[in-house]
Amino acid sequence: MTLPVDTARLSAEIEELARISDHPYPSVTRILFTPTDMAGREWLHRRLRDAGLTVRVDAVGNTFARLEGTDPSLPAVATGSHTDAIPEAGRFDGVVGVLGGLEALRALQAAGIRPRRSIELIAFTSEEPTRFGLGCIGSRVMSGVLDEAGLARLRDADGGTFEQARLGAGMTGAAMDARLAPGAYHAFLELHIEQGPELERQGLDIGVVTAIAAPATLRVELTGGGGHAGALLMPARHDPLVAAAAVIQEVDRAARGTGSTDTVGTVGLIRVEPGAVNSVPRRVVMEIDMRDTDLARRDALVDHVRAFARAQAERLGVGHSGEILNRDPPSVSGPAVVEAVEAACAEAGASNVRMVSRAYHDTVFMAQLCPTGMVFVPSRAGVSHRPDEFTSEEQIARGVAVLAGALTRLAQA
Repeated sequence: MTLPVDTARLSAEIEELARISDHPYPSVTRILFTPTDMAGREWLHRRLRDAGLTVRVDAVGNTFARLEGTDPSLPAVATGSHTDAIPEAGRFDGVVGVLGGLEALRALQAAGIRPRRSIELIAFTSEEPTRFGLGCIGSRVMSGVLDEAGLARLRDADGGTFEQARLGAGMTGAAMDARLAPGAYHAFLELHIEQGPELERQGLDIGVVTAIAAPATLRVELTGGGGHAGALLMPARHDPLVAAAAVIQEVDRAARGTGSTDTVGTVGLIRVEPGAVNSVPRRVVMEIDMRDTDLARRDALVDHVRAFARAQAERLGVGHSGEILNRDPPSVSGPAVVEAVEAACAEAGASNVRMVSRAYHDTVFMAQLCPTGMVFVPSRAGVSHRPDEFTSEEQIARGVAVLAGALTRLAQA
């Protein structure tokens, strides 16, 4: 049985949430615990309650909406994603998994299905690393990957702590109260846009994710004396930005040189101080993202870049420090979850292919608690994290139908 998906309602809600943003539509910006983020959360909570779901928020801001099963004593099945958005992003990343998850639960209700296991929809806190430089904070805490000491080290650009931010946003209780024990859920399944071009290129409806690439983030700080751009002559300079430029080039060269297209390296953030055209830089901070489906190859790249940055600093006589912000393991989907998704695809008449996720998601950390999986829907031209990010309402609705069917199977087990 294909479950009824209200495509018009889902599309309208995606558009409505997109307009709760710090940048004008179609750009979407919702940074963790800002007034805009909190407005988006309240908007979501109203719709969850209107759907008759039981809503709660944990100590770090993860939101849970529960559809009770016939046997609430059993571990629930969960789905969900995130609604925070990097500056000037698109309207589908994360949101499709949250609002699509809500629509999947509504479809079960409309079909009169009462699953054996309860089903929970989760809107995770801070999947994006924008404010505190670390992604998936909510799911990291839930799964025990991020402990109290690690959480306490997080700082935003103004030096504020995560603790200050969450309390200021009205979260209560100790942050570690959000931690769950392994087995807290029977299974977790996340619906998401592909953020890549393969489904569109192959003309397929659904990507059945079998694994998620392993991300690592390296922060490098380089320091020099600085000085006046005219008065400080070249022989006397120890310019940290020159060292940083060499590191940037090496990240690209080394990632291309592993022999695998699964290896990627990106310098996505660089801060230069004092940041004046007539001043020689005295401090440079860069954050480097390195990913691979092969953990050993990814770690070899990380170690190489760390050593290269240290060597460049010594060569140019600048100060150096390096810190691994996260070095996460890859995630492998649970066989039963993959089978449930493929069965739901067959029932919905959705063409599909097994694939690897190159981007990482909260699913990586939920895998510490239970078997997991992901359902991908196509992204036009593979574009994501941009205002022109696009997936059609028909493609999203098909993904929701598959999600609802898979959740039904998992919740009856």
